[in-house]
Amino acid sequence: MIVLIQCVDKVGLVAAIASVMAAADCNIISMREHVDTTANLFFTRLVAKQNEDSAVLLQRLKSVLPSNAIVQINPDPEKKIILLVTKEHHCLGDILVRHHFNTLGSKLQCVIGNYDHLQDICQRFEVPFHFISHENIEKNEFESRILSLISEYNCDYLVLAKFMRILSPQFVAQFANRIINIHHSFLPAFVGASPYRQAWLRGVKLIGATAHFVNNDLDEGPIIEQQIIPVNHGYTADDMVKAGKEIEKAVLARALQMVFEDRVFVYNNKTVVFE
Repeated sequence: MIVLIQCVDKVGLVAAIASVMAAADCNIISMREHVDTTANLFFTRLVAKQNEDSAVLLQRLKSVLPSNAIVQINPDPEKKIILLVTKEHHCLGDILVRHHFNTLGSKLQCVIGNYDHLQDICQRFEVPFHFISHENIEKNEFESRILSLISEYNCDYLVLAKFMRILSPQFVAQFANRIINIHHSFLPAFVGASPYRQAWLRGVKLIGATAHFVNNDLDEGPIIEQQIIPVNHGYTADDMVKAGKEIEKAVLARALQMVFEDRVFVYNNKTVVFE
């Protein structure tokens, strides 16, 4: 059993939670907690052996927590996702392989591309691919077609696996904290387009990748995972792109794992990640 709690902090929360679990004969196997002292918020993720009805346990926990507490018990262990792609295959290919061998931790419903370049690889893995072009139509119509297609599936998260289109605030609002993007730089540095070329022109000695939730500010959503690798003066911009693709795959895979295992709490444009 997994229990997730987010609430205002106060003295004795850990003891109160432990007492409820003990009274329900639920043995706690692991418990991670964090307090943001500035925001006065408490977060915990605990794993326990379940010996109590979830609905009853939920009420018992809420009775000892602050009134605004957000409590989840046994969230769906297999999240359902839809991928949005453009032309680059490296992140999509990595996810397709993980999905094929049942190591992704989620069920890939389909892939939506605004070009048809990646249709073949999806067909090889027997994953539905839908081509929705953004060309020669208004942005709102393009997004409307995507939303209509998404509505045909049961979807928990959208994953932008190198989807090179900026989504409107109206679109994003329908999936608050449910759109995950991989950005090819160590944010907040080099936002927007061509970050590797920006990095090369600046002469940086480190490049990285960032997986984050999407909000209405370009590349400024809550960060889930980041990694960096060293580069030097001998790297061209193309060399940085090639090296960056490897780290993009790793960062996105790690971020998805954390989200799918319910290890990520989002608040105030930040995250708490219990690794």
